[in-house]
Amino acid sequence: MSADMPTARRGAFSGMSNESFLTLFMIGVLVVLFAIACVFVPNFYLLQNVVNLVTNFWFVIILGIGVTFLLITGNFDMSVGGVVALTGVLSVWFCQGYHVSQNALANGLGLPYGVAVGLALLGALGIGAINAFFVARLKVPSIIVTLGTMMVARGIAQVVTQGAQRNTSLPDVFGVVGNTFVPGTSVKIAVLIMVGLVVAAFVVEKMTVAGRRTYLIGANAVAARLSGIKVARHLALLFMLSSLLAGVTGILLASEFKAGLSGRATGYEFDALVIALLGGVSIAGGFGSVLGMFVGAIILAVVTSSATGLLLSPDWQFTLKGIVTFVAILAQRLALDKRKG
Repeated sequence: MSADMPTARRGAFSGMSNESFLTLFMIGVLVVLFAIACVFVPNFYLLQNVVNLVTNFWFVIILGIGVTFLLITGNFDMSVGGVVALTGVLSVWFCQGYHVSQNALANGLGLPYGVAVGLALLGALGIGAINAFFVARLKVPSIIVTLGTMMVARGIAQVVTQGAQRNTSLPDVFGVVGNTFVPGTSVKIAVLIMVGLVVAAFVVEKMTVAGRRTYLIGANAVAARLSGIKVARHLALLFMLSSLLAGVTGILLASEFKAGLSGRATGYEFDALVIALLGGVSIAGGFGSVLGMFVGAIILAVVTSSATGLLLSPDWQFTLKGIVTFVAILAQRLALDKRKG
């Protein structure tokens, strides 16, 4: 009977796609990491801590949606952190009272909150449009373009805040969205928005023509174009979507802290990339999923939370995250290669 066990195992996974296999594999990695954290970190297993693993990383997960779709096509979006900062700063500036103080940083345009948010999101879409134009039309490598627009977005935010921050002369309504909780819980509305966006992205990815086109472009852009897919337009829409999601994140964070800070979301673009790679998204395109990205986000949350619980210094926390990320991605490759073999 033991001689038949390897065959049985292969049979159990033979009908599973590589994408599903990797997602299941990373769920296993998550379980192992969580068990290790429970051993070394006091009270890590408590329900509230488990809830915090998701609720404390909602912003990176929202950014990860757009980054994942673009990675599947073989493109990067490193501008999302800058877009978060820009959108938050613009929403504050647009909302601040008009000529209410001698302090320039306390004065804004005095627009209604809804108008301010709409205009700030247009600013985010503007960055997405620039990315789309250079990548989809001029064929400039996406990593170069988006690193440039990240600096442009953050630079504009620094100009508007004069290198500081804007946090005064704001109407009370400004902080409502970011600080409203689901009744009877400690979960903020922003977390529900994140869950809704993940579900919507999963549906688009798995059940729509647009989702299938995304995978086809990543697998072979030339073949996709020859089959009638408007590759440039599709990529443009994905870059716009990624910037819009970053803009939504910026609005929510600015509302939560009631401040526009040019340095906000520094490094978030790398966190979004890391959780996508942890979730099994191929950096070469054509492979990956939003569900996998979500699992990758929880893995990163477990590592970050356990490092904090162990009272590690920020330098060691960063090092630990890097080691776990490297080992997890290497394990993915080895598991996938072994399966193919």
